[in-house]
Amino acid sequence: MGMGLLIDATRCIGCGACSSACKEQNKLPEKVEEVLTAYTWTTVRPKEGLNVRRLCMHCEVPTCASVCPVAALTKTPEGPVVYDGERCMGCRYCMMACPFEIPKYQWDRPVPVMGKCIMCAGRLKEGKPTACAEVCPVDATTFGKKEDLIWEARTRIRSKPGAYVDHIYGLTEAGGTSVMMISSVPFESLGMKTNLPADPPAMRTWQVLSNIPDFVGVWEIGRAHV
Repeated sequence: MGMGLLIDATRCIGCGACSSACKEQNKLPEKVEEVLTAYTWTTVRPKEGLNVRRLCMHCEVPTCASVCPVAALTKTPEGPVVYDGERCMGCRYCMMACPFEIPKYQWDRPVPVMGKCIMCAGRLKEGKPTACAEVCPVDATTFGKKEDLIWEARTRIRSKPGAYVDHIYGLTEAGGTSVMMISSVPFESLGMKTNLPADPPAMRTWQVLSNIPDFVGVWEIGRAHV
């Protein structure tokens, strides 16, 4: 199952340490914007009496990777969905395909790339937790093996009847994700998408992508001569 994150919205105090740590880790501009952008990869905003984190969900079968004709997005064995800006051709299919509406584009640059959380893939390879989980002062964001996080989430829900919605968000949505959330408030009230299928949307997009191999080949040849 790889590694993942468990976000407990009932514990988050909205301090923003996760956003700042993400900025520092990924060498992004210091200003934390109110919404996700190509330069702000995680946000924390109040909603229904809770503080809600938004970031890439790191789908187990990522739709963004399935529609990318040049393999700029890939799912690693450790869990993160990573992005290679050197390969990106700027088609923005990933933005249109993502069921969680996460990837964002650098509209302000002449040679733009896409930006999103990569779940500190480099740190994971070194055996370290994500920067956001490491700095969280109240353990609202927990890093670990996905199976352990699922067990932890279920334990918290069972041990406090009525304190949590009886659902782990991300366990089945869009085929499952490496980032999961538990909450005391229904997820749709927090602005999370709840009408997602349990089957990965990527299973359908691969069928479309398989029909454009010549296009991919021409792009690769063109890049080789740049």
